[in-house]
Amino acid sequence: QTVTTNIKTSDDDLEILKKHFPQCFDKNGNFQFEKFKNNLSQKEINFSTESYGLQWLGKSYARLLASDEATTLLRENEEHNHKPENRQAENLLIKGDNLEVLKHLSNAYHEKIKMIYIDPPYNTGSDGFVYEDDRRFTVKELQVLAGVDEEQAKRILDFTQSHSNSHSAWLTFMYPRLYIARQLLKDDGVIFVSIDDNEVAQLRLLMDEIFGEENFVAELIVRSNPRGSQSSKFIAQENEYIITFSKKIDYLFIDGYKKNDNDILDYNLKDEKGKYRLLGLRQRGGAWKREDRPDMYYPIYVNPNDGSVSLYKSEFFTKEVLPKRPTGEESRWTWGKEKFLKDNHLIIGKLVNRKGEDDFFDIFRKDYLENDQGEIVRKKPRSIIDEKEVNYQNAGNEINRLFNSPEIFRYSKPTFLIKKLVSMVDDTDIILDFFAGSGTTGDAVMQLNADTSTGSVPGNRKFILVQLPEPIDPKKNKAAYDFVKNELKAEPTIFEITKERLIRSANKINCELDEKNKKIELRIADLESQLPTDETKAEIENLRKQVAQNENLKRQNTFKIFETMPIWENYLFEAEDFDPQQELFDVERLTEEDIKALLVTWKTYDGIPLTQDLKPIDFGGYTSYYGNEKLYLMNRGFTTETLKALLEKIDSDKDFDPKSIIAFGYHFDSKNLRELAESVKHFNNKKNLDIDFIVRY
Repeated sequence: QTVTTNIKTSDDDLEILKKHFPQCFDKNGNFQFEKFKNNLSQKEINFSTESYGLQWLGKSYARLLASDEATTLLRENEEHNHKPENRQAENLLIKGDNLEVLKHLSNAYHEKIKMIYIDPPYNTGSDGFVYEDDRRFTVKELQVLAGVDEEQAKRILDFTQSHSNSHSAWLTFMYPRLYIARQLLKDDGVIFVSIDDNEVAQLRLLMDEIFGEENFVAELIVRSNPRGSQSSKFIAQENEYIITFSKKIDYLFIDGYKKNDNDILDYNLKDEKGKYRLLGLRQRGGAWKREDRPDMYYPIYVNPNDGSVSLYKSEFFTKEVLPKRPTGEESRWTWGKEKFLKDNHLIIGKLVNRKGEDDFFDIFRKDYLENDQGEIVRKKPRSIIDEKEVNYQNAGNEINRLFNSPEIFRYSKPTFLIKKLVSMVDDTDIILDFFAGSGTTGDAVMQLNADTSTGSVPGNRKFILVQLPEPIDPKKNKAAYDFVKNELKAEPTIFEITKERLIRSANKINCELDEKNKKIELRIADLESQLPTDETKAEIENLRKQVAQNENLKRQNTFKIFETMPIWENYLFEAEDFDPQQELFDVERLTEEDIKALLVTWKTYDGIPLTQDLKPIDFGGYTSYYGNEKLYLMNRGFTTETLKALLEKIDSDKDFDPKSIIAFGYHFDSKNLRELAESVKHFNNKKNLDIDFIVRY
């Protein structure tokens, strides 16, 4: 296998076609569109030459980038990851181009991510966004790969090298990233994308195409600058947007917010099921007419004695009520007949009087404070987020306090906003942000996990952050440049700001947890000095659990670091004709660090999470690496004695069940490879394991 140079995102759409239309693929696996078209035409499905969609120069190129091979490997930051506090870390910070990183994550994290939040470049003209591309296709290559003619291929290549910041450039940049992001989401996953007026229209159409219009959730409005941007030409802009889509809308669950004391006071009625309030069943607002929703316009008959209701008039249900306003204007019910028949026990008719109006019967439904499990029903999140905490000035203040310095990072998002979004999602899942910036998402996740102020159970969310090592321009932000260079003693890049923020945020949260534990220990000491009772014993036991819980939370506030690195020049070089002058790759140049990078890259390709370490296994002096029923043979020196020890361990060790043995071919001579392959193939092991032997280069 040439996995090293063939890491790319799987095409879910293509897999569906292969499953249902295998006859439309040739022997090489190429999809034959004409055969597919003819197949559907026979079923009287017509292909129209006109359709609604989003088109731009570079769209075919963007699709190619989504499915093109990665040009990098992944390597571990051992200095950071092997510190005792980081060895068991389940959070990730990855340095590199996010498109490359997403391709590396596409197997190990396929359908594993619950929530994605990104804050991509807005393409304002002043935010520094230009389209840059380091791939080098020839016109002929692009013609074949993208399926375009020669003229269009030339235009696309000119465009990709022009450092453009047009709408087309931005869409070409965003398409492959969002395409892969969708594949990482669970079926019940959700993605939030921050944006402003410059690209909001294009983004909505792009996400309609990638995620499907039916999976649109909401366009949230964030009042980020209440005073309004005075740099706006005509109107002071005070809001931004968050476009929200689900992976599959039927699986989506958005959690609401806890009701406050004032909300709860509204629930002033009670029956055998619990406290409730009455909400009008008649649609309020808007000039609704019966022809708009005829299924929502029907008479309801009320028993004037007890307010019970029916769809049918009788000697008891004598009062007919239509969904009309007191003024006589037509409206509609908020429930159709089917739901009415199912839940009519929750509906009541009442004689009401409002100022300046005559008495008339209106229809209400019971809205209960608690659900069937006794939990207070939460309020749905609002589409307009206008709390004072989402003012982006707060984000700057947060970072300034954390770094004890002004202007370290500009235009970040406040943790309050990210916590608000994350709170809508499950508290034991993975949150991904591949435009990490200053690391707000990671900070917000750690804060949320540790937050027990409202009596909630601590969370166990994990984060994956991706940030490009973008150089800090000393002319634009001298404070940040000097801080990274002089205080951190590192190359002045945005990535170093991200990393340092996560470290400082974790330290801050852990200090707060330590303070909590000190107070708890004092309380325990006080209780232990008293005469023991059942109550004090129970309280001490509960307090000790809190101490253990806080210590566990501190262990969650760690992260591992990985980064991308280029594949070595001329590695797996191929040429149609032999050229004695061509310099070929020398495998002897590979260092121990290079082999480790290959191992990290391959295991991630094989679906093993980056946070999961492989277990070193010694076979008589030869070290191999094992995890998820895969055994990696990466080093030189594999002998017949090593093979014997390997086969014996398969039979004797109940915890060693390799379903695949993967060898780095360059470190084996052909004799050893043949011997290993034959032995594995014909090995009649006691566990009846069917073992695949794979040679990779």
